[in-house]
Amino acid sequence: MRTMPAPAMSLNPESVAIPDAALRSQLDNYARRHPEHAALADEFSTVLDDPENPFLRERLAGHFTGSAWLVSADGQRVLLTHHRKLDRWLQLGGHADGERDLAQVALKEAEEESGLTALVLEDGELFDIDKHWIPERKDVAGHWHYDARYVVRALGSEQFAISEESLALAWREIRDVANAAIETPDGDDSLPRMAKRWLAR
Repeated sequence: MRTMPAPAMSLNPESVAIPDAALRSQLDNYARRHPEHAALADEFSTVLDDPENPFLRERLAGHFTGSAWLVSADGQRVLLTHHRKLDRWLQLGGHADGERDLAQVALKEAEEESGLTALVLEDGELFDIDKHWIPERKDVAGHWHYDARYVVRALGSEQFAISEESLALAWREIRDVANAAIETPDGDDSLPRMAKRWLAR
């Protein structure tokens, strides 16, 4: 269920400083682990510094989203969604809508979009980051998503329930995703990239 974002004026400095410092630390650690993404991590930090709240979808210059690399208990499969609006196979995730802890956004979106219970954040560290363009749709102009991805593990039943966000859900072998044996239109390589990163852990 979508929650309405809190008005920007209701934020106090302490409620912003703590989660923002945590995200900045995650970005710094991520850049050290993945120097090929250091420039993108810097761009994420620049967005974080913007006085216009980047955790709200109304910021059409670009805003943060949180996604889950949702793996099975044995770590061999990942749950993907055939996204209804974008008509593409993607990881589960969505808008922050004012929540500044993007790991919690990823976990909440994974729960809501899969119907699974007993989901846990693996470690709360950034697993991947991605900047991608969302085309204009109806009355919403095209804009950038700055997507923070976190590992979420399914410890209970794998019997999912398809939400209104999805046309379908499917557990896919991560080795198949790594070999690009999945729809990746427009040259989007983020799913194979994440799969290869997971297999290399």
